[in-house]
Amino acid sequence: MSKIQPPAALPAWADDLRKRYLRGESSMFVLHGNVFDVVLYQQKPLTMSEFLTQVLLRESRDTIAVYNVATGLRLTKRTGSGAPGLDNAILESESSKILSACETALIGSMRCAVIIEYAEAIAPGGDPSFQSSSDRSAIVTLHRWSLLPEIEKGDNIIILVTENLTDLAPKIISNPKIAVIEVPMPDRSERRNAATLADNRLAAAEADRYAELTAGLKSVQIISILTPPPAQDSDAADRERFILSLLGDAADSKERASKLASLTSGMGYEEIRKLVAPNAAAPAAEDGAARKEIDKLIARRKREILERECFSLVEFVQPEHGFEVVGGMEEVKKDLLVLAENLREQRTARVPMGILFTGPMGTGKTFVAEAFARECGVTAIKLKNFRSKWVGATEGNLEKILNVVKAIGQVVVIIDEGDRAFGSGEGESDGGTSSRVIARVKEFMSDTSNRGRILFIVMTNRPDKLDVDLKRAGRLDRKIPFLYSQTPEEVEGVAKALVKKNRINTAVDFPSIRHGFSSKLVGYSNADVEAVVLMANDDAARQGGGDSPVKEEHFLGAARDYFPSRDVELLEYMELLAVFEASSRRLLPPKYAAMTVEELDTRMRQLRALVGTRR
Repeated sequence: MSKIQPPAALPAWADDLRKRYLRGESSMFVLHGNVFDVVLYQQKPLTMSEFLTQVLLRESRDTIAVYNVATGLRLTKRTGSGAPGLDNAILESESSKILSACETALIGSMRCAVIIEYAEAIAPGGDPSFQSSSDRSAIVTLHRWSLLPEIEKGDNIIILVTENLTDLAPKIISNPKIAVIEVPMPDRSERRNAATLADNRLAAAEADRYAELTAGLKSVQIISILTPPPAQDSDAADRERFILSLLGDAADSKERASKLASLTSGMGYEEIRKLVAPNAAAPAAEDGAARKEIDKLIARRKREILERECFSLVEFVQPEHGFEVVGGMEEVKKDLLVLAENLREQRTARVPMGILFTGPMGTGKTFVAEAFARECGVTAIKLKNFRSKWVGATEGNLEKILNVVKAIGQVVVIIDEGDRAFGSGEGESDGGTSSRVIARVKEFMSDTSNRGRILFIVMTNRPDKLDVDLKRAGRLDRKIPFLYSQTPEEVEGVAKALVKKNRINTAVDFPSIRHGFSSKLVGYSNADVEAVVLMANDDAARQGGGDSPVKEEHFLGAARDYFPSRDVELLEYMELLAVFEASSRRLLPPKYAAMTVEELDTRMRQLRALVGTRR
């Protein structure tokens, strides 16, 4: 068996393919994942097809054919008269005839390679009963190729390329004779190489910094963002000002600066400084301003690209508030602040794999999660609804999201309404989609290599509807209960935070109106307390004008007037569920902390019989 390409300088995934081929493990491979990125090889960006045909297979194959449904079959290498059947297939457009010609070449020739791009368009996934006869024929053809001994004996190789593995026919993916290899997103070293390739004027420290900032982006995107734009007239003026600052106040400084500005077109400030005044320090304002603009551009483009690539299935969280506007829950905030510090400082052993926020609606779970994301100071994303009515689309969406999450680096993943996103997996009314989704999520969340890098925060008011195995230690290690305010003091803490959050003009001291305000709101949700505060603000505006301060009588009147919509039994049931799930009694209010597990279970059973099916 001839060698494909010596291992020097090959990416890890390509070296894996080479070794598996040489071991005789398989002659047919599926490449999936980051297949539409460029491969950086010897300081050149190559597309996947270019890398396979010009680098990996070039020296070892006599014939290399590339096929996709849009451009048809093309030969990128042909030595002598081998594989004659491919000549006529170049003019064909029907996939069945092209695959038949490729099969003839693979069986009847030596050292032949067939690369099929966009393989999912030829052998799509889904229920075979809904596929066309040509699709089913293509799937069977590709499956047969993996079993033909003539292909292996002829030292031939087939490579299928697809971005999303779930889009490809399961018969192919599950075939043990076909090797599946993932092409990962670029790691830190590859991102640094891409940044350097985009702008060879970057200093080592700058290239390292951009390697961190661009985590989650493809190499082709990094090159696109960091490649300097063509020199403009405004650049010449900027260079002239910069050079003048280096030359100082000499008599001919302006004239020299003007000439040097035209001669240094295309050069960076650091290169200009070394040329004009090597002993002078570059003005920090110039470099700092340029750096900030590039950083803003990277952040904006990164957000746009990742959200677009995930088909708006994720949303980047940029909270404007931290814990300074979160009222009450002092013990919870203390724990989360310690966790945020451990995450920032990368003390991975002290960071849980995931956190479950559970409690009735309106207790501030989402608000606290976003505040925590700000305190962490790392990238935070929120998962949107990734479920789809189309067969296989839900699993494909999930894989796309998980690939982005892995590529970003340190990230907090916020999942609201986790019971709706994952469910319990009971029943097969959705064709088993829920079971497969839950299984994949559990597998990903229990990967200990992600500890300290990827932190999941799952929120729900019905933890009983979550899969039990998803809630175990090692996936959602900490379970934090969010309950309604139990004392007037807690209500006052929430009210103060809400006044600050909503920038309400008031000088009222809430403890002084405890009897008529906070005492009446005990047991109300944080959302209800906010509604009362905003109602008081509206009353003040109606009585005294838009800028009038909110006075005691406004708060007292709003507390008397407010009438919440409440299902008391359902809310109590949700509270008890949160208490039952709590991983620490320290986080519970006294009335629940004193209850035994048996007492909690008895009351929950009673309420479940009454409200278990309500939402």
